[in-house]
Amino acid sequence: MATKSVRPDGPALKGPFDFPDSPLSRVAHQPLLLGVFLNLQDINVSSYPTSNSWTFDYNADIVRQAETLGFELAFSRTQWLPKGGYDGEASLDAFVALGAMAAVTKDIILISTMHVLYGPLHPLHIAKYGATLDHIAKGRWGINIVTGHRAIEHEMFGWQRIEHDKRYDMAGELFDVVNSLWGETENISYEGKASPWKLENAWITPKPTYGRPVLVNATGSPAGIEFAVKYSDIIFITSPGGAHIDSALETLPDHIATIKAAAKAKGRTIKTLINPIIVSRDTPEEAEAYAKAIFDGKPKQDTKQTFSNTSAKAYESDAHAWRGRKDAKHKQGLNIGGNIEIIGSPEQVVEQLAALHKVGIDGVQLCFYDFKEDLDYFGRKILPLLEEAGLRTLVKPQPDVPTPKRHGEDGTSNGPRKIRKRG
Repeated sequence: MATKSVRPDGPALKGPFDFPDSPLSRVAHQPLLLGVFLNLQDINVSSYPTSNSWTFDYNADIVRQAETLGFELAFSRTQWLPKGGYDGEASLDAFVALGAMAAVTKDIILISTMHVLYGPLHPLHIAKYGATLDHIAKGRWGINIVTGHRAIEHEMFGWQRIEHDKRYDMAGELFDVVNSLWGETENISYEGKASPWKLENAWITPKPTYGRPVLVNATGSPAGIEFAVKYSDIIFITSPGGAHIDSALETLPDHIATIKAAAKAKGRTIKTLINPIIVSRDTPEEAEAYAKAIFDGKPKQDTKQTFSNTSAKAYESDAHAWRGRKDAKHKQGLNIGGNIEIIGSPEQVVEQLAALHKVGIDGVQLCFYDFKEDLDYFGRKILPLLEEAGLRTLVKPQPDVPTPKRHGEDGTSNGPRKIRKRG
């Protein structure tokens, strides 16, 4: 659904789904989108051995490996925590790291997480940075919009935490202006109503290749859903029933139906993603043994305030999405990673992914205990079964549309993109 610029009599605004040849439109045909959810920080879930590293080189290799397998998406979290707040001491910024990966990849869509209210960032900064990365990536870059749910993170930037629903009001105003800067043909003047910034004759160029970069956000609250269906192309959801696959499958249908109905009411095209950890070996017994080995290596304490600690003693959060892990009526998983846990043989993994797709999940952002080894295993043993099950297709026919002109100040695209086969 096109929206209007904040400038009186300004142009209608477009997004990547409005362009049939945009990277996002080109991958939307997949029955089940595949993404990789990177660990750009030193997360130590367990003492069980792993090759994982927070380093840029390691994670860039994982993204290239996923790209070779035909994955469509890559992104990662960003956190702002004081000394001792991470599992380890190292944590790269996802906005910078995923943007940098645009120069070392060709096809995969890269989503940079950004806490858009911290600082606060000025809309001109976001618009200019975003347009620059969009051109480096040739339309393959986007923003995972985060408003911040932990008080301690806001405090690091000199704020008190902003009330939950107000954060979405502020983010909405911000992206009304950022989207306008991306799509405008004239200068913009605007003074924030919910926000402490203003613009006077503001302008950015070049414009993004396909209207604007891809926009994503994670949400579970009514206010978050209202924001997401208005602004985002991809909505990153969590299981209302916690990490166990059975409870996830019981609780996700109503949650997904609510989101998709809200998007339909606004005339929007959106995709829903969820973040499973895949723990798989050739037999169910071997997969369970692998999962148990990871679980047995978990620290047996809950006092350290870390990412992987979901106890009440962890840094306090007002996020709605993860409350299912505190609800005793739901089955709970092993808490070894991901929003939900998929454990089993390759055949069982495909069955569970098919079940998620059946209840309305459009794609999965996968994490692994050992990214290098387990992603390789996924490509060799599980991906062919997904193709056999009809959850993955290799080639999408070229759309029957005229070739657009090269990008100019009117925001037109650079022309059709090459279709890549997996393998």
